[in-house]
Amino acid sequence: MKDDEGVRFLQWALPKLRLQWAGFRKVRRQVYKRIDRRVKELGFAEVGRYRSYLEAHPEEWPALDALCWISITRFYRDKGVFRFLEEEVLERLARMAIARGERELRCWSMGCASGEEAYTLAILWRLALAPQVPSVRLTIVATDVDQRAIERARSGCYPGSSIKDLPAEWRAKAFSPTIDGFCVKPEYREPVTFVVQDIREWAPEGPFHLILCRNLAFTYFDDELQREMLSKLAGRLVSGGALVIGNTESLPEGGSELEPWSARLGTYRKP
Repeated sequence: MKDDEGVRFLQWALPKLRLQWAGFRKVRRQVYKRIDRRVKELGFAEVGRYRSYLEAHPEEWPALDALCWISITRFYRDKGVFRFLEEEVLERLARMAIARGERELRCWSMGCASGEEAYTLAILWRLALAPQVPSVRLTIVATDVDQRAIERARSGCYPGSSIKDLPAEWRAKAFSPTIDGFCVKPEYREPVTFVVQDIREWAPEGPFHLILCRNLAFTYFDDELQREMLSKLAGRLVSGGALVIGNTESLPEGGSELEPWSARLGTYRKP
């Protein structure tokens, strides 16, 4: 698919999925390759025929939607964010929970892809923070729309390139080496529950002390859906809870009750 053809097609299709073209500029060529494969599977010579097919077959739209999601993830991605969680956010949230008589710190990793973010949080908690607040148990709900990504996450096994950014001590303690790479040890998997979920249609009830929604809703969703998502996420945070978005993202203007904790690191707090 030529770039101009792809641009025209995505600019036509994405709004119908409540997605915005601006969020897909950098990953568009990866999306093109996926769409090209689907076009060939259906026996079409070019993407214009696929557009006509979509107009006549509404049941095809979920298939196109699935082709649009490109996961770019690894353990400890954006080190500064995880250092801020370790040094500032998580202990404060845990102390807050204890003061309220709670013994569980509930987190939601949204758009978790193949699980690297959720497992990073579990490893960070067990090795850096749990000794300081032993009475608090961390639980993580990790969700993604991609069934195959969730299956990979549940397997908990990754190539060495995926874990290279983790501190060496954490790698040694949290992973078992295998022929093909490394697998997360059971004690670091235990806090995490993986669920297939489309946030546009359903979300876990919560409430949560921490929500990670990085490089998803506030990059790819259209403006109206972003505002809806922000309201939904804020409503699932406890008072004093934290929302973390991507470093390059910003919250939609108006209607947000959240206050910056570290806007530079995409971290906000509910009053």
